[in-house]
Amino acid sequence: MIRPRIAGHPIFRASEARDSTGLQPRGGPVPKVGAVQYLNTRPLVHGLSEHRLDLCYDLPSRLADRLADGSLDVALIPTVELFRSPGHTIVSNACIGCLGPVMSVKLFFRVAPSSVTTLAVDEGSRTSAALSRILLAERYDVHPAVSVLPIGANLYDTNADAVLLIGDRALGPGPGSVGGGSVQVVWDLGDEWLKWTGLPFVFAVWAAREGVDATGLAASLESARDAGVANLAAIAAAEAAGHGLTVPQCLAYLRDNLHFHLGERERSGLSRFQAHAERLGLVPSRPTVNARSVGTITDRHTV
Repeated sequence: MIRPRIAGHPIFRASEARDSTGLQPRGGPVPKVGAVQYLNTRPLVHGLSEHRLDLCYDLPSRLADRLADGSLDVALIPTVELFRSPGHTIVSNACIGCLGPVMSVKLFFRVAPSSVTTLAVDEGSRTSAALSRILLAERYDVHPAVSVLPIGANLYDTNADAVLLIGDRALGPGPGSVGGGSVQVVWDLGDEWLKWTGLPFVFAVWAAREGVDATGLAASLESARDAGVANLAAIAAAEAAGHGLTVPQCLAYLRDNLHFHLGERERSGLSRFQAHAERLGLVPSRPTVNARSVGTITDRHTV
């Protein structure tokens, strides 16, 4: 079980008046919040512009680094970073997850999965990179050499046996040619995880760095999520063309392939993911993941 711990030192006293985000006193510094600009994040940030936030966008991997170095107060970070940074605190039940095929996290194989010796992972990925290694190791006893595929690189720039793509650029490529060789197998990692474990998978959560009291921010993040989910058709209409999708395809992806609520089964999936990551040495053994007493996370004993 992953035991929640309330992060230690709130920035402001409880008696101070907060602004609408709950993160800062009225008139105080604007909270620095980082999100991902992928299509899968649009429902989470749909209403955030209405709140008093300094919102920026970056790759998931870079957001994790910026949260760790203190340049952000709260960020939508890869879940694997929770296991590597026990001081981080989950501050909302809004998340990016899936209950099966996710469509935007794919592993392309030039060889059979059991024969993989080299793996190229998307520069923007950390959670999906760890999940790829877990699935290969636990199911096939395969431990490939790992390299990074830069964001600006084309798939033809790598000759790795397997190539991981995430986010928007995973939505387009299908079976065919990856790099210099034909694709034999394509894994949708959300689907592979569900078939293997029977559990949902959570790719990213809103987290605060250690020392930041972001308790009151949950309402803003969850309100934005709820507004986004209620307006998926409008988001799809606005975003589809820019991502090479038809409006029906975009709507189906947002509505059917993604899941935006961190509930009990999602926390069970996180616990399972952590256990496998620890066993492979991808994260330190048994760090504490902090689930603050906010939203539906109150008094839970698993994340």
